[in-house]
Amino acid sequence: MLDQITPVVTTYNEAPNLERTMKQISWANEIIVIDSFSDDATTRIASSFPQTRIVQRVFVNHADQWTFALNEAGIKTPWVLALDADFVLTAALVEELKTLDLDAGVNGYTADFIYCLNGKQLRSGIYPSVTVLYRRASAKYEQDGHAHRVRIDGEVRQLRGKVLHDDRKPMRRWLNSQTTYAELEAQKLLALDASELSFNDRLRRLQVVAPVAVLFYCLVLRGGLLDGWAGIMYALQRMLAELMLSLYLIEARLGRQ
Repeated sequence: MLDQITPVVTTYNEAPNLERTMKQISWANEIIVIDSFSDDATTRIASSFPQTRIVQRVFVNHADQWTFALNEAGIKTPWVLALDADFVLTAALVEELKTLDLDAGVNGYTADFIYCLNGKQLRSGIYPSVTVLYRRASAKYEQDGHAHRVRIDGEVRQLRGKVLHDDRKPMRRWLNSQTTYAELEAQKLLALDASELSFNDRLRRLQVVAPVAVLFYCLVLRGGLLDGWAGIMYALQRMLAELMLSLYLIEARLGRQ
């Protein structure tokens, strides 16, 4: 089954993460890395795995990058395993991929994530499920605020194995990224009618509620306090991300007034 799957990894200055991710997909005949002209050791690390083919392309947005990967990167297999550079497959998931019947009429598979902070697995992570494995001919990407999603034409099932989200880039990089993400999310929330928003997004558009709510949710309801300082740090990061979004929304409201 693994011979029918090509892992594709998108990168930009992912030296702190990439080697761990690549080791867990080293079973593949070919690994394609779509790199946005990294200037750290990212391409050197990718090249240390002999089956890797690196394609460099200027980054516009995530959906555009993945659309390029599917249509123009020369993928030879019918199935794609789509990964960010900080997505690390667990051993259980790799074993599950070996036994999948990829001709069973299913066009995609989603996976749940275990969020990690400096390598420590957290029970309080709120990273959503992602469609990571799909039939290339049935997939189409679209931008969704700061993120992206893949639409699958056909049945999508859930994998039992988990993926670790284990980003070890410096805090400064995280803060810079969150500033950009918050601005894009604000634009998305303001552009849609309230009836088009999910419950969580309607909550976020209330501005002052979401930062407090997510702190309580991560620390208490999700058991972050039991994760020690790692759980506390994660909860504070999620609160800060929501607070930055609230500030952009308030700025937009004041501008309209």
